[in-house]
Amino acid sequence: MLAPGAQAKQRPAPEQFKGFDPEPDLVRIYTHIVHGRTGEALQATDALIARAPNFRLAHLIRGDLLLARSRPINTLGAAPNAPEDRLRELREEARQRLEGYRNRPPAGKLPGYFFQLAPSQTRALVMDTRRSRLYLFENDGKQIRLAADYYVTQGRNGDFKEKEGDQRTPVGVYSILSAIPRARLTDFYGPAALPINYPNEWDRLNNRTGSGIWFHGVPSDTFSRPPRASDGCMVLANEDMARLARILPIGHTPVVLSENVEWMSPQQLAAERGPLVKAFEAWRRDWQEQNFVRYASHYSKAFLGDGNGNASLASWLDSRRTLMQSKQRVSIDISDVSMFRYPGVKANMVLVEFHQRFRSNALNSNVKKRQYWQLENGVWRIIFEGNT
Repeated sequence: MLAPGAQAKQRPAPEQFKGFDPEPDLVRIYTHIVHGRTGEALQATDALIARAPNFRLAHLIRGDLLLARSRPINTLGAAPNAPEDRLRELREEARQRLEGYRNRPPAGKLPGYFFQLAPSQTRALVMDTRRSRLYLFENDGKQIRLAADYYVTQGRNGDFKEKEGDQRTPVGVYSILSAIPRARLTDFYGPAALPINYPNEWDRLNNRTGSGIWFHGVPSDTFSRPPRASDGCMVLANEDMARLARILPIGHTPVVLSENVEWMSPQQLAAERGPLVKAFEAWRRDWQEQNFVRYASHYSKAFLGDGNGNASLASWLDSRRTLMQSKQRVSIDISDVSMFRYPGVKANMVLVEFHQRFRSNALNSNVKKRQYWQLENGVWRIIFEGNT
């Protein structure tokens, strides 16, 4: 298992993760403007447009700089007769990009969702919908480190997706299911698309509907979209999307979509993770030892089922009791464990994923499982369990 919260000292993103990042150029331009250096600002803006001809925000800034030659301006998008809704979107994009650049994640800290990454999860994504920012992490089995971050668009109506067509982006823990190559996409989606497994078990238990939630790019005549402009998907600039599609392992990349990322120290993560690790091992041991009473104590009275017809705690435990009574000896090996604190829920809940190898005198099986653990009066208990 990966040491809890291990992280290297924050370093610049290596070249393989770097796309075209306009934020430093925008900061440089606004610094020139604040200090009255409009000539330098215009020169820097022209250079930015030469690099990204479809970057509409840069064109808006250029228009303001030209207008400033004839009269004072006090807001972004001061040109007369410009559509106010479009100006509002570009102003918000400018604000989010500048905030994302200036307010970097704290050095030496990780998202509070990362209780543990499995060895197979060499990369992970975390999206902060409030900041319109997507963070890419690398996991080498010893350390987790922030590799890069990107400006990202979410649904028109914000986050917390609940139903089909609400134009919201989900909040939860997901995985990238597949990669759709450019040959199968229209120009609208850019160079690639990466679908996630929304709705997951927790979504379905909460009656959330909808489908087709992807990471994807933008049309070829567009550099980026406003912070809220999709039907629920997560949209990146095409260079960023193409790069992620090349490097993210399909089926092994966890995706945390959160309304507000909390950054925690390795020490904080270790302290919060420890009791859950002990509870998880006790669950495995009690099952292997066929101690039904102790095994049953790991399940919450609010247990929501296993996704296979056992929709209550009583029916689940009845099936477990029958299974235990039919086995004379049992060996349960657990591997490739990941643990993610679940965003957007009132209770303290963690999604635990793992490979389980079950051996007995009557049955041998290898399955991948998901459990949702909830902290109840200081005790971690399982509220959902199922195979994937």
